[in-house]
Amino acid sequence: MTEFVVLVDQQGHPCGTQEKLTAHELGQRHLAFSVLLYRRRGDVTELLLQQRALHKYHCGGLWTNTCCSHPRPDEAIEAAVYRRLREEINLTLTTPLVDLSPFEYRAALSNGLVEHEWDHCFLAPYDGPLPPANPDEVMALEWQPLNHVCEHLAAHPHCYTPWFGQVLAKASTWLQQHQVT
Repeated sequence: MTEFVVLVDQQGHPCGTQEKLTAHELGQRHLAFSVLLYRRRGDVTELLLQQRALHKYHCGGLWTNTCCSHPRPDEAIEAAVYRRLREEINLTLTTPLVDLSPFEYRAALSNGLVEHEWDHCFLAPYDGPLPPANPDEVMALEWQPLNHVCEHLAAHPHCYTPWFGQVLAKASTWLQQHQVT
């Protein structure tokens, strides 16, 4: 099945669609989302990170937020988040999403593709069991302490997707402002 992404203008407003791989080959700005689940363990806030499957068409093997993808044309972004959480990590989230506002980034990838996304960032609490992730999407899922993730990202940025630092910064700020950390 051919997948399409929603192209957006400089303000993030939809302005067309494009086949997903073509959009990445041409570096076209398109709509995306990143979601990060968190939980508390005593005094420690933990984040659920995903290691992308090795065979993904880009960033295979890199660590990133819990789930990231693109809404389909005519699909609400929050509906896409819940859909992709089910498809990627077999998780039906029942808690509400915290919208951390979108950000734009552009990153040239090692395989000649370009990520140019208007990325809506979401955060949600989750403290339930982790079902087996979809191996077509995910190599590993791991709860990691927030402070460890921040330190490891600073020391080893090559282990993470290009967008993850911005997602982590937004999530960390919200968690601190709401005294979750």
